[in-house]
Amino acid sequence: MTQVNSCLKWLLTIFNIIFAIGGFVIIMLGLNPQFHYINGVMTLDFKQSYFYFLGSIVMVIAILGAVGAYNESKACMILFLVCMILGSIVMLLVGSLLTVLRVKAGDMQENTYRGYLPLDKATSEERHEVDSMQREMQCCGLFSYKDWEGNIPDSCLCNNLEEMEGKCQTVDYRGVLQQQKSVYIKVCFPDINFRALLIFDSVIAGFFTLAVLGLLGMVMSSIMIHQLRYPNRPIFLMTVPPFTKSPKYEELHNVLPPKYY
Repeated sequence: MTQVNSCLKWLLTIFNIIFAIGGFVIIMLGLNPQFHYINGVMTLDFKQSYFYFLGSIVMVIAILGAVGAYNESKACMILFLVCMILGSIVMLLVGSLLTVLRVKAGDMQENTYRGYLPLDKATSEERHEVDSMQREMQCCGLFSYKDWEGNIPDSCLCNNLEEMEGKCQTVDYRGVLQQQKSVYIKVCFPDINFRALLIFDSVIAGFFTLAVLGLLGMVMSSIMIHQLRYPNRPIFLMTVPPFTKSPKYEELHNVLPPKYY
């Protein structure tokens, strides 16, 4: 087994273990029901399978790097380096594309929900989606309670405590002027848009973080491959040149100050 710098070896091994944990976290995000709900809100749908696919790839590459670093396998490290190069390029491209799309995400999402109006004539799936959001966010209508054209569902209605807190307004209920109910003042779309953009920003940050980690992995794996290929050749990055010379033994007994040259 070729000897390499032990500090670099363990650093790269620990790096890949953390990288594998990151892949596991990505898979867990796909299982998060709250994330699924926000996905349903977003115009660009990050499907559950995407998280499984990305997380699995990250874990496989991380395991390859950890095994290669621990066993000092040159073949594994070369394959790991190639994966890091390709992965970093892909992460940067996808992150840049999502950054450009994020500017238009709000308008795209608003246009999508404008297509739901009027809500009382929307499809059953669309009404169920909005009704679920109203119950969770305590809001009424996407842009106004008038989106329901008087056929306001029970998810818009306030209780007595919420009326006392000033969260409600009194409107005509189901189109009957004599019958009025208290509904939430807040509309749903601002919260929907905020949550969607928050997830959008988190995904973009995740891609750029993976790209940076990939670049770091490239540097460490390149140094290790160099050490595996040339075990007796020192690496400039791993050595510190001496700035002074130790005095000779006889110079310690000399009256004159020792020469440091």
